[in-house]
Amino acid sequence: MPELPEVETIVRSLRNKPGILGRRITSAQVLWARTIAVPELDEFTQRISGQTIVAVERRGKFIVIRLSADALLIHLRMSGDIRVESEVEPVQKHDRLLLNFGNCTRLAFNDTRKFGRVWLTPDITTVVGELGPEPFDFELTGDMLFSRLQRSSRCVKTLLLDQSVIAGVGNIYSDEALHRARLHPALSGKQVTLEQSKSLLAAIRETLTEGIARNGASIDWVYRGGDFQNHFRVYQRTGKPCPVCGTKIERRVIGQRSSHFCPHCQPL
Repeated sequence: MPELPEVETIVRSLRNKPGILGRRITSAQVLWARTIAVPELDEFTQRISGQTIVAVERRGKFIVIRLSADALLIHLRMSGDIRVESEVEPVQKHDRLLLNFGNCTRLAFNDTRKFGRVWLTPDITTVVGELGPEPFDFELTGDMLFSRLQRSSRCVKTLLLDQSVIAGVGNIYSDEALHRARLHPALSGKQVTLEQSKSLLAAIRETLTEGIARNGASIDWVYRGGDFQNHFRVYQRTGKPCPVCGTKIERRVIGQRSSHFCPHCQPL
Protein backbone atom coordinates (compact mmCIF):
# COMPACT_ATOMS: atom_id res chain seq x y z
CA MET A 1 0.00 0.00 0.00
CA PRO A 2 1.41 3.42 -0.87
CA GLU A 3 2.29 5.52 2.14
CA LEU A 4 2.78 9.26 2.61
CA PRO A 5 5.85 9.65 0.35
CA GLU A 6 4.28 7.68 -2.51
CA VAL A 7 0.99 9.58 -2.27
CA GLU A 8 2.82 12.90 -1.98
CA THR A 9 4.81 12.02 -5.11
CA ILE A 10 1.60 11.33 -7.02
CA VAL A 11 0.00 14.56 -5.75
CA ARG A 12 3.00 16.63 -6.83
CA SER A 13 2.94 14.94 -10.22
CA LEU A 14 -0.74 15.75 -10.67
CA ARG A 15 -0.13 19.39 -9.75
CA ASN A 16 2.53 19.60 -12.45
CA LYS A 17 0.55 17.82 -15.16
CA PRO A 18 -0.57 20.24 -17.89
CA GLY A 19 -4.30 20.33 -18.43
CA ILE A 20 -5.34 19.30 -14.88
CA LEU A 21 -5.53 22.36 -12.65
CA GLY A 22 -8.24 24.71 -13.81
CA ARG A 23 -9.78 22.14 -16.11
CA ARG A 24 -13.48 21.39 -16.21
CA ILE A 25 -14.61 17.78 -15.90
CA THR A 26 -16.93 17.20 -18.83
CA SER A 27 -17.94 13.65 -17.90
CA ALA A 28 -17.15 10.70 -15.64
CA GLN A 29 -17.12 7.03 -16.56
CA VAL A 30 -17.32 4.58 -13.67
CA LEU A 31 -16.10 1.19 -14.85
CA TRP A 32 -16.33 -0.54 -11.46
CA ALA A 33 -19.30 0.64 -9.42
CA ARG A 34 -17.88 -0.30 -6.01
CA THR A 35 -14.96 2.06 -6.57
CA ILE A 36 -17.32 4.90 -5.62
CA ALA A 37 -17.81 4.94 -1.85
CA VAL A 38 -20.14 7.96 -1.76
CA PRO A 39 -22.46 9.20 -3.14
CA GLU A 40 -24.62 6.79 -5.16
CA LEU A 41 -23.32 6.12 -8.65
CA ASP A 42 -25.88 8.21 -10.56
CA GLU A 43 -25.45 11.15 -8.23
CA PHE A 44 -21.68 10.89 -8.49
CA THR A 45 -21.59 11.12 -12.29
CA GLN A 46 -24.13 13.94 -12.35
CA ARG A 47 -22.54 16.03 -9.58
CA ILE A 48 -18.95 15.79 -10.73
CA SER A 49 -19.70 16.70 -14.34
CA GLY A 50 -19.16 20.40 -14.92
CA GLN A 51 -16.96 20.93 -11.86
CA THR A 52 -13.51 22.45 -12.19
CA ILE A 53 -10.30 21.20 -10.56
CA VAL A 54 -8.93 23.99 -8.39
CA ALA A 55 -6.26 22.23 -6.29
CA VAL A 56 -4.62 18.87 -5.63
CA GLU A 57 -3.64 18.11 -2.04
CA ARG A 58 -2.85 15.23 0.31
CA ARG A 59 -4.26 14.29 3.72
CA GLY A 60 -2.61 11.24 5.23
CA LYS A 61 -2.72 8.59 2.50
CA PHE A 62 -5.63 10.28 0.72
CA ILE A 63 -5.34 12.22 -2.52
CA VAL A 64 -7.63 15.25 -2.21
CA ILE A 65 -8.69 16.89 -5.47
CA ARG A 66 -10.47 20.15 -4.67
CA LEU A 67 -13.28 20.92 -7.11
CA SER A 68 -15.35 24.05 -7.61
CA ALA A 69 -18.20 22.67 -5.46
CA ASP A 70 -16.98 19.40 -3.92
CA ALA A 71 -13.82 17.52 -3.10
CA LEU A 72 -12.83 14.24 -4.73
CA LEU A 73 -10.91 11.98 -2.34
CA ILE A 74 -9.04 8.93 -3.61
CA HIS A 75 -7.48 6.21 -1.46
CA LEU A 76 -5.23 3.95 -3.54
CA ARG A 77 -5.27 1.09 -0.99
CA MET A 78 -3.20 -1.90 -2.19
CA SER A 79 -2.83 -1.39 -5.93
CA GLY A 80 -4.38 1.90 -7.01
CA ASP A 81 -2.64 4.13 -9.53
CA ILE A 82 -3.49 7.33 -11.37
CA ARG A 83 -2.65 8.32 -14.93
CA VAL A 84 -3.19 11.51 -16.89
CA GLU A 85 -3.33 10.80 -20.59
CA SER A 86 -4.93 11.54 -23.93
CA GLU A 87 -8.52 10.41 -24.37
CA VAL A 88 -7.44 8.52 -27.52
CA GLU A 89 -5.37 6.08 -25.44
CA PRO A 90 -7.05 2.67 -25.07
CA VAL A 91 -8.80 2.06 -21.75
CA GLN A 92 -6.68 -0.32 -19.69
CA LYS A 93 -7.92 -3.61 -18.29
CA HIS A 94 -8.04 -2.52 -14.65
CA ASP A 95 -9.24 1.07 -15.10
CA ARG A 96 -12.06 1.75 -12.61
CA LEU A 97 -12.82 5.46 -13.11
CA LEU A 98 -12.22 7.91 -15.96
CA LEU A 99 -12.63 11.67 -15.62
CA ASN A 100 -12.75 13.34 -19.01
CA PHE A 101 -11.69 16.94 -19.58
CA GLY A 102 -12.56 19.23 -22.43
CA ASN A 103 -9.03 19.34 -23.81
CA CYS A 104 -8.91 15.72 -25.04
CA THR A 105 -7.22 14.54 -21.85
CA ARG A 106 -8.49 12.42 -18.99
CA LEU A 107 -7.58 11.22 -15.54
CA ALA A 108 -7.72 7.44 -15.12
CA PHE A 109 -7.88 5.60 -11.79
CA ASN A 110 -6.53 2.09 -12.25
CA ASP A 111 -6.83 -0.52 -9.50
CA THR A 112 -5.91 -4.15 -10.12
CA ARG A 113 -7.15 -5.53 -6.80
CA LYS A 114 -10.30 -3.36 -6.61
CA PHE A 115 -9.60 -2.20 -3.03
CA GLY A 116 -9.22 1.49 -3.86
CA ARG A 117 -12.10 3.85 -3.11
CA VAL A 118 -13.29 7.28 -4.26
CA TRP A 119 -15.46 9.78 -2.36
CA LEU A 120 -17.19 12.91 -3.68
CA THR A 121 -18.16 15.18 -0.81
CA PRO A 122 -18.54 18.87 0.00
CA ASP A 123 -16.87 18.27 3.39
CA ILE A 124 -13.69 16.19 3.52
CA THR A 125 -13.94 15.80 7.30
CA THR A 126 -16.70 13.25 6.70
CA VAL A 127 -13.95 11.03 5.25
CA VAL A 128 -10.71 12.11 6.94
CA GLY A 129 -12.03 13.65 10.15
CA GLU A 130 -10.70 10.83 12.33
CA LEU A 131 -7.14 11.05 11.03
CA GLY A 132 -4.38 12.05 13.39
CA PRO A 133 -2.01 14.96 12.77
CA GLU A 134 0.22 15.16 9.72
CA PRO A 135 3.83 14.22 10.56
CA PHE A 136 5.10 17.62 9.38
CA ASP A 137 2.49 19.72 11.18
CA PHE A 138 4.14 22.41 13.30
CA GLU A 139 1.60 21.69 16.02
CA LEU A 140 2.81 18.09 16.29
CA THR A 141 5.56 18.05 18.91
CA GLY A 142 7.47 15.34 20.69
CA ASP A 143 5.37 16.05 23.77
CA MET A 144 2.15 15.56 21.79
CA LEU A 145 3.39 12.29 20.29
CA PHE A 146 4.43 11.15 23.78
CA SER A 147 0.93 11.87 25.06
CA ARG A 148 -0.62 9.90 22.20
CA LEU A 149 1.66 6.91 22.72
CA GLN A 150 1.08 6.92 26.48
CA ARG A 151 -2.65 6.33 25.99
CA SER A 152 -2.13 2.74 24.83
CA SER A 153 -0.33 -0.41 25.88
CA ARG A 154 -0.23 -1.54 22.25
CA CYS A 155 3.22 -1.86 20.71
CA VAL A 156 4.73 1.25 19.19
CA LYS A 157 4.79 -0.29 15.70
CA THR A 158 1.02 -0.85 15.83
CA LEU A 159 0.47 2.68 17.11
CA LEU A 160 2.44 4.18 14.23
CA LEU A 161 0.24 2.26 11.79
CA ASP A 162 -2.89 3.61 13.49
CA GLN A 163 -3.90 6.54 11.29
CA SER A 164 -5.72 8.18 14.19
CA VAL A 165 -2.40 8.50 16.03
CA ILE A 166 -0.39 9.97 13.17
CA ALA A 167 -1.48 10.15 9.54
CA GLY A 168 0.37 8.75 6.55
CA VAL A 169 2.85 6.31 8.12
CA GLY A 170 2.63 2.66 7.08
CA ASN A 171 4.63 -0.54 7.34
CA ILE A 172 7.69 0.59 5.40
CA TYR A 173 8.26 3.96 6.98
CA SER A 174 7.43 2.84 10.51
CA ASP A 175 10.13 0.15 10.35
CA GLU A 176 12.63 2.62 8.92
CA ALA A 177 11.79 5.36 11.45
CA LEU A 178 11.93 2.99 14.43
CA HIS A 179 15.40 1.91 13.35
CA ARG A 180 16.55 5.53 13.12
CA ALA A 181 15.12 6.15 16.59
CA ARG A 182 16.66 2.91 17.94
CA LEU A 183 13.30 1.68 19.24
CA HIS A 184 12.15 -1.93 19.12
CA PRO A 185 8.82 -2.23 17.25
CA ALA A 186 7.34 -4.42 20.03
CA LEU A 187 7.95 -1.80 22.73
CA SER A 188 4.71 -0.79 24.43
CA GLY A 189 3.49 2.74 23.79
CA LYS A 190 3.36 3.29 27.54
CA GLN A 191 7.05 2.35 27.79
CA VAL A 192 8.21 5.01 25.33
CA THR A 193 9.77 7.91 27.22
CA LEU A 194 9.38 11.59 26.40
CA GLU A 195 12.92 11.79 25.05
CA GLN A 196 12.34 8.69 22.95
CA SER A 197 9.13 10.22 21.62
CA LYS A 198 11.03 13.32 20.54
CA SER A 199 13.66 11.15 18.84
CA LEU A 200 10.94 9.08 17.17
CA LEU A 201 9.18 12.14 15.76
CA ALA A 202 12.47 13.44 14.38
CA ALA A 203 13.17 10.00 12.88
CA ILE A 204 9.71 9.86 11.28
CA ARG A 205 10.24 13.26 9.69
CA GLU A 206 13.74 12.40 8.48
CA THR A 207 12.56 9.11 7.01
CA LEU A 208 9.55 10.62 5.25
CA THR A 209 11.64 13.52 3.95
CA GLU A 210 14.12 11.11 2.39
CA GLY A 211 11.28 9.00 1.01
CA ILE A 212 9.68 12.02 -0.65
CA ALA A 213 13.04 13.18 -2.05
CA ARG A 214 13.46 9.74 -3.62
CA ASN A 215 9.88 9.72 -5.01
CA GLY A 216 8.84 6.98 -2.62
CA ALA A 217 9.56 3.28 -2.84
CA SER A 218 8.84 1.13 -5.89
CA ILE A 219 8.51 -2.35 -4.42
CA ASP A 220 5.33 -3.30 -6.25
CA TRP A 221 4.98 -3.50 -10.01
CA VAL A 222 2.13 -0.99 -9.82
CA TYR A 223 4.38 1.87 -8.73
CA ARG A 224 7.01 3.45 -10.90
CA GLY A 225 9.97 5.73 -10.53
CA GLY A 226 10.62 5.54 -6.79
CA ASP A 227 14.14 4.91 -5.54
CA PHE A 228 13.78 4.66 -1.77
CA GLN A 229 13.73 0.86 -1.86
CA ASN A 230 17.44 1.02 -2.70
CA HIS A 231 18.13 2.83 0.56
CA PHE A 232 16.16 0.80 3.10
CA ARG A 233 17.85 0.33 6.44
CA VAL A 234 15.80 -2.63 7.66
CA TYR A 235 12.57 -3.08 5.68
CA GLN A 236 12.64 -6.36 3.70
CA ARG A 237 16.33 -6.82 4.58
CA THR A 238 15.95 -9.92 6.76
CA GLY A 239 19.34 -11.58 7.31
CA LYS A 240 21.29 -8.69 5.80
CA PRO A 241 23.67 -6.56 7.88
CA CYS A 242 22.43 -3.53 9.76
CA PRO A 243 23.92 -0.41 8.11
CA VAL A 244 24.86 0.91 11.56
CA CYS A 245 26.36 -2.05 13.42
CA GLY A 246 26.45 -4.98 10.98
CA THR A 247 24.14 -7.24 13.02
CA LYS A 248 21.77 -9.32 10.90
CA ILE A 249 18.33 -7.75 10.46
CA GLU A 250 15.50 -9.80 11.95
CA ARG A 251 11.86 -10.09 10.95
CA ARG A 252 9.01 -10.70 13.36
CA VAL A 253 5.23 -10.54 13.01
CA ILE A 254 4.03 -7.85 15.42
CA GLY A 255 0.39 -6.91 15.54
CA GLN A 256 -0.25 -9.11 12.49
CA ARG A 257 2.23 -7.09 10.44
CA SER A 258 5.77 -7.97 9.40
CA SER A 259 8.33 -5.88 11.28
CA HIS A 260 12.02 -5.60 10.47
CA PHE A 261 14.57 -4.43 13.02
CA CYS A 262 18.15 -4.72 14.25
CA PRO A 263 18.26 -6.62 17.55
CA HIS A 264 21.44 -4.80 18.55
CA CYS A 265 20.45 -1.22 17.70
CA GLN A 266 16.87 -1.74 18.78
CA PRO A 267 16.92 -3.84 21.96
CA LEU A 268 13.61 -4.63 23.62
